[in-house]
Amino acid sequence: MTSIPVSRRHFVAALGAASIAELAHAALGESNHDAGPSPAAAVQSSSSDYLLAPGLIHLNTASLGATPRVVLDRVLQAWRDLESNPVAMAYFKDGDTVVAAAERVRMRAAALLGCDADEVLITRCTTDAMNTVAQGMRWAASDRVLTTDQEHHGGSFCWEYEVQRRGAVIDRVAIAPDDHDTAAIVRRFADAITPHTRAISVSHVITSTGLRMPIADICRLAREHGIVSIVDGAQAVGAMPVDVKALGCDAYATSGHKWLMGPKGTGLLYVNKNASATIQPIQWQEDHRYGANSAGVGPLPLAIGLGAAIERLLDIGMAEVERHNLALRNRAYAGLKQIPKLHLVSPPPGPLATALLTCKLPDDIDSKTLRETLFTKHHIVIKMVEKQWFNGIRISPHMLNTEADIDAVLRALRVELV
Repeated sequence: MTSIPVSRRHFVAALGAASIAELAHAALGESNHDAGPSPAAAVQSSSSDYLLAPGLIHLNTASLGATPRVVLDRVLQAWRDLESNPVAMAYFKDGDTVVAAAERVRMRAAALLGCDADEVLITRCTTDAMNTVAQGMRWAASDRVLTTDQEHHGGSFCWEYEVQRRGAVIDRVAIAPDDHDTAAIVRRFADAITPHTRAISVSHVITSTGLRMPIADICRLAREHGIVSIVDGAQAVGAMPVDVKALGCDAYATSGHKWLMGPKGTGLLYVNKNASATIQPIQWQEDHRYGANSAGVGPLPLAIGLGAAIERLLDIGMAEVERHNLALRNRAYAGLKQIPKLHLVSPPPGPLATALLTCKLPDDIDSKTLRETLFTKHHIVIKMVEKQWFNGIRISPHMLNTEADIDAVLRALRVELV
């Protein structure tokens, strides 16, 4: 069995973000009845399942998920196992060792994504995975990347790096905040392709608005033109079912610490076997996969915790998780529509909706100030939309949230936006 393909450099970086000491310290620690059905009991969590501060309402999973106690316990146990016999536990791939358990996480991730285990790489985050894809390709000065003007920084910095270092060019398809015409978006992608377009890079779910993008259609378009398709799935995996084979993408990057609610500093990268000649991560070079201990020591306890988080969601069922999230999201959508000062830009309930829900604010109400007020006065955590897009706020309910949480944020917004 091969060792988990994570480099020593990634291990150190991951520890910087989530050290064992930090993990140990963490352990101390009106109603709208027409908005949709109540969440299923199988999905509903108890507040005691998490380590959130008492009374805190966390409605910002799209930024960082709240790791369940059971996942944190698995990380700590794996770390204790590792320290019981460091060399054997970190290097011996046969038997009941930590590195063997970490390797099995790729099989669980493959089951989640609908691919083969040898197409999965464990990374530190979505950004790390996107960087791995971009740096695993050969670029010429005439090569172009086609993307959108709504990409998260973590999904676009890798292409800006290639512009600076290799002379590549970025073309961007414009998507207005309230543009929900996915057929028109696909046509704009088709119109923007040039003879030098080498890759199409697009988010599965737009981070600024929660729009579910027509990924299968965009990937089909890429294949028809011999173009590599790369998907930033940070806002999809863990929130809804994702089948990378059905999408038809060449690469898919996602986070372990958002909707999967895994340890901070974990992520996943899928690279289709058919694209292995074009996308060649250094972690998958022969010397790094099969040489004696040449892959280095990765963030093994964090990887095992990620596996526990994935297992938890698979046990519940991703379709049921999505149903829960959309029920809460649609409840919020109905309530937010009744607040005059808010302008919803996310899609209405339906096939384009996701758990991310965003609305614009009037120019005289600052999104950062409102976010801080909701936290300090009402103990509610939401997201302010990045100013580069518009002055707005975003909520993202997940398994830890209830209808009462949605009603609380609606009450708070009505109070603050009178």
